[in-house]
Amino acid sequence: MSEKIKQFVKEFLKENLPDVKVGDTVKVYQRIPASESAVKGKKQSDKDRVQIFEGIVVSIKHGRGIKGTLTVRKIISGIGVEKTFPFHTPTVDKIEIISRSKARRAKLYYLRERVGKKAKLKRKDYVPGQETLAQPEPKPAEPPAEPAVEAEKEPQPKPEEAKAKEKQPRPETEPKKRFSLRRKKNK
Repeated sequence: MSEKIKQFVKEFLKENLPDVKVGDTVKVYQRIPASESAVKGKKQSDKDRVQIFEGIVVSIKHGRGIKGTLTVRKIISGIGVEKTFPFHTPTVDKIEIISRSKARRAKLYYLRERVGKKAKLKRKDYVPGQETLAQPEPKPAEPPAEPAVEAEKEPQPKPEEAKAKEKQPRPETEPKKRFSLRRKKNK
């Protein structure tokens, strides 16, 4: 991208997006304007409401940039529902990772045909709080290693001594008793 486009897009990008991966179970908090949420016969309010959509991340497309989207799938009353959310849209307040699952594919579209136990994914260990895409902190410089005392080191065997050790015969042990599946004949 050119520098002008990068500067223009930079103000719309969100910071501290969670490190969402395919197979994660997430809660997406989507803000819905009051005018859209009003229903006939109900009083219209000026407040926006937040709708939570919880499901499994089926796909992530177009990277994490301004065009990046994630598709979340959930089953409501036995019917599969998928929603696609742009990462940087102002209507998405936050994305919260609930659990991680093992996914061996980049897109989990095969879950559309699966029902019940077959649609489950294997769980992975997950520690909340490590989900933000943060830059790795620089490791502190390690103190210089102290010079080792030569007396503590074991002498390394010479190659000739190693060959001699390999040629030594193994100690004799009792032969293993073999179990026979054959029937013994009565005499």
